[in-house]
Amino acid sequence: MLKERSQSFKVLFVGIDLLSSIISFGIAFAIRYFVQDESFFYIGIIDISNYALLGVTLAITQVAAFISIDLYHPRRGLSILDEFLAIVSGVLLNLLIILSLLFFFRKESFSRLVIIYYTVINIVVTSFIHSVMRGILKNLRKRGYNLRKVIIIGTGKSAIRFAEIIKKHNIYGYKVEGLLRSKSSLPKGVDLKVLGSVKDIEKIIKEHKPDLFVYALNLKEGEYLKSIIEICDFENVDLKIIPDFTEFITAKGRVEDIEGLPIISIRNIPIRLGYNRFIKRTFDFIFSSMFILFFSPFYVLIALLVKLSSKGEIFIRQERVGLDNKKFFMLKFRSMYVQDKQKSDTVWTTKNDPRVTPIGQILRKLSLDETPQFFNVFMGSMSVVGPRPERPFYVEEFKKKHTQYMRRHAVKAGITGWAQINGLRGDTSIEERIEADIFYIENWSLLFDLKIVLLTPLKGMLSKNAY
Repeated sequence: MLKERSQSFKVLFVGIDLLSSIISFGIAFAIRYFVQDESFFYIGIIDISNYALLGVTLAITQVAAFISIDLYHPRRGLSILDEFLAIVSGVLLNLLIILSLLFFFRKESFSRLVIIYYTVINIVVTSFIHSVMRGILKNLRKRGYNLRKVIIIGTGKSAIRFAEIIKKHNIYGYKVEGLLRSKSSLPKGVDLKVLGSVKDIEKIIKEHKPDLFVYALNLKEGEYLKSIIEICDFENVDLKIIPDFTEFITAKGRVEDIEGLPIISIRNIPIRLGYNRFIKRTFDFIFSSMFILFFSPFYVLIALLVKLSSKGEIFIRQERVGLDNKKFFMLKFRSMYVQDKQKSDTVWTTKNDPRVTPIGQILRKLSLDETPQFFNVFMGSMSVVGPRPERPFYVEEFKKKHTQYMRRHAVKAGITGWAQINGLRGDTSIEERIEADIFYIENWSLLFDLKIVLLTPLKGMLSKNAY
């Protein structure tokens, strides 16, 4: 039901963002060529048609960037700060996209100041217009415009949770009139109104004239579904059903339809969906390419320091377990003295480990030994963000002790991850690390990836557990 309304809002905000992007580009162009230098004669020199094409391209890629980070998802707009940060992330992602495109089309030269001005102005204009529009929409809802009345049948956990979701997304125009009880009563402390019993449904329809019923009874509360379907059909009231097995679904489920037959996936993994997989891979490819390009001088310097500090190879290739339990070789700068492979693959690194070289201690503390893994990302065996990969020996050990450990391999391994951002690296709790990795897998979005990437230099690289 939220999806039905959210589609209309998505179309509205896509149109608004296209317009605001074009307006922002026009203002940026005017500042650069009319205000900054007062150079009206520029118009006779520059090719306006190319700038017009750039402006339209920026508007389209901007909307694409917003869609990819789920800016138009129902959860957006709940917090002005959250939405502002999402807009900033989307605009910066668009900047990364357009700079990558311009890198391959060097025949056309555009003013860098125009693009910089556009980026800043677009953040301000888009944030302002979004705030105004959402304020207008909320005001219309308060006045009762196009408001749909909802009555929830049930007083259990599913019913209460659904009521909270509706309240949280009130911008979409649904209002919970109250609940209908069966055998159970509403728990104490819950601020919801009970309108009556399920058996009084026909009376309730006449008194409250609801637009929608949501059936959220469990089997212990009685079987009323058939009679309620018949009543709703007779009275022409819409009906939605929350299935009575949500307590067994610990992860975010997904309903699929195969020729009219609904199939519920107990565990939903957003990254594995085709559209999301494409977005994830595109981001990984662009980000790793840019990192390798700009970090290449440091690669040379670190390689020289590793080579001069101790005997052995500059890089090491460690066997790790990644996506779908498949093994791959992960690249790292060598940070230890040369040792027996069997020992290095089965011994955990500890604080003040004598095997670590002096240069290695610095590299490991700053996580610089991990930077060659961007080549793994570029080639597709790893991702920028994801659960950290482990050696096969420890995978076999952990899977015996921790029942959910192998769920980490439902996605590609990453250079950084939600666990690392929360300080869970090195000699820390495996259970907490698994929990953080599973949370990331089940709640993935491009915006979540961007958040982790931005926090990595602050919380992920410099860690007291990195040794």
